[in-house]
Amino acid sequence: MPTLRIALAQVNPTVGDLPGNARMVRDFTRAAVDAGGQLIVFPEMMLTGYPVEDLVFRDSFVVAARAGIRRLAAELAADGFGEVPVLVGYLDADGPAAISSQADPGRGPRNALAVLHGGAVVATYFKHHLPNYGVFDEDRYFVPGTALTVVRIGGIDVALTICEDLWQAGGPFTAARRAGVGLVVTVNGSPYELDKDDARLPLVRRRAAEAGATVAYVNLVGGQDELVFDGDSMIVAADGTLLARAPQFVEHLLLHDLELPAADAPVQDVTAGPEATAGTDVEDEMGIDRVVVSDSPSSAPAGAPAAGGLAEPPSTEAEIWSALVLGLRDYVRKNGFSSVVLGLSGGIDSAVVAAIAVDALGADQVVGVSLPSQFSSEHSRSDAAELAKRTGLDYRVEPIQPMVDPFLANISLSGLAVENLQARVRGVILMALSNQEGHLVLTTGNKSELAVGYSTLYGDSVGGFNPIKDVWKSLVWRLAEWRNSDAARRGEEPPIPENSIAKPPSAELRPGQLDTDSLPDYAILDGVLTGYIDGDAGRDELIAAGHDPELVDRVLRMVDLAEYKRRQSAPGTKISIKAFGRDRRLPITNRWREPGDR
Repeated sequence: MPTLRIALAQVNPTVGDLPGNARMVRDFTRAAVDAGGQLIVFPEMMLTGYPVEDLVFRDSFVVAARAGIRRLAAELAADGFGEVPVLVGYLDADGPAAISSQADPGRGPRNALAVLHGGAVVATYFKHHLPNYGVFDEDRYFVPGTALTVVRIGGIDVALTICEDLWQAGGPFTAARRAGVGLVVTVNGSPYELDKDDARLPLVRRRAAEAGATVAYVNLVGGQDELVFDGDSMIVAADGTLLARAPQFVEHLLLHDLELPAADAPVQDVTAGPEATAGTDVEDEMGIDRVVVSDSPSSAPAGAPAAGGLAEPPSTEAEIWSALVLGLRDYVRKNGFSSVVLGLSGGIDSAVVAAIAVDALGADQVVGVSLPSQFSSEHSRSDAAELAKRTGLDYRVEPIQPMVDPFLANISLSGLAVENLQARVRGVILMALSNQEGHLVLTTGNKSELAVGYSTLYGDSVGGFNPIKDVWKSLVWRLAEWRNSDAARRGEEPPIPENSIAKPPSAELRPGQLDTDSLPDYAILDGVLTGYIDGDAGRDELIAAGHDPELVDRVLRMVDLAEYKRRQSAPGTKISIKAFGRDRRLPITNRWREPGDR
């Protein structure tokens, strides 16, 4: 059988940076060709970045993307790579978007994959299955393709697919079996969520069996607003064997030699095992468009065979930490900031955020500010100072009482209003430092607090980004313990003081205050919240799961009444199946309550 050295470029493009993304394609293509790559594959919407969202509706952007892919083909040829097929995702269009009165139901913007060869775009595939759930709104933006593109490369028939085509049975992969291809390439912009990497491999195996062909899966890596892409690119044989797998959360060029059936050989009959039962009998109505790039088998690359290797998956906590670090790093850098500032209370949340920030940006780019009031305990001050010492960040102390007192001397406030005033003074200080010195303010509220509204608008919620927005409080503790143990394992000083992990959490806005004065214990609270928010469980389901009815009613009421606060919260890295914002979209004005939640 012919041998094809495939190169999967797991890279980190930036939305809207067409010139920068094109340079990335050229640089990685050079590296791949230098290593003997004969087919170079880049992820979904590589040229434009992903997701482009409503940029799809801007004609100037669509025109630039279409011109950009043609220009990139010419630049690759000028670089000396014209004879190597390069697959690049981009935004195309064969008509106006559906928001136009001139729109044609069968035409419009397309999520496209181009084959660049000989200085030109020689073949194009349009994504067939358009996701419209969770963070995806592709039915809003794109028109689906109706034909599978099969490209003959080095005497091997290669089918082209894009992301959701892999997640749905039938359609392109069923058509690929009918077309008798030897390889299916699937380019992806698949965002990270916890344990998603565990779902991908069985999924790719099912599609490989459905197509009766090897599947090469390449994914984006990097942060884009709330989303973070983890890479995890892989190659799976038709029989389900995992041939190669890239590491998560880093750019990587995966090179692997594949022995594939020649295009004229009979279609291989692969018996579908347990991993391949789903979708093999789905009706397939896709047409097949065939393009020949090179009919003669490619000569084997010189030197030793290329083996992509099998990256070891990280532990759960390591995986989450890597996602949070990468999400913050790319949000800061891609939006033109170089440094961040946050309030250091000595508590667990700000400690974890500070440690994430130091890992993401370096200690010299992180400013931690202790903002003590008359109610701040000595251990809170000393724990904040200890964290700063351990991490090496820029540590400052700005007492807030001299600023709170003039407010109280000029306006009569008491109780909760005084507590919120302290939080808002802290927010003003952090924003002033941001304005003065150019830092991005990080807010430190966890998902549990956001869920029940345990925060002060324009106070502790102030900030441009929240690294732990999608992290339950109970998970915050787990991450802190993991980060410290990981540091100890590597012979480094653990960054987070043990006292910050061990002591009961408190906002310290009044004497002796603890979070448990207002909230259930977090271990109990998080159990209700994960069911209600992540699982969309109703009151009866939560009670049936063993939660106390009175507690359920109390928690659900807090969650429902806090929607207006969450709508104003800073963006933060998504790590769960249902993050606030892009995933969970509920009306603020909403009188529906779960039966019993009054």
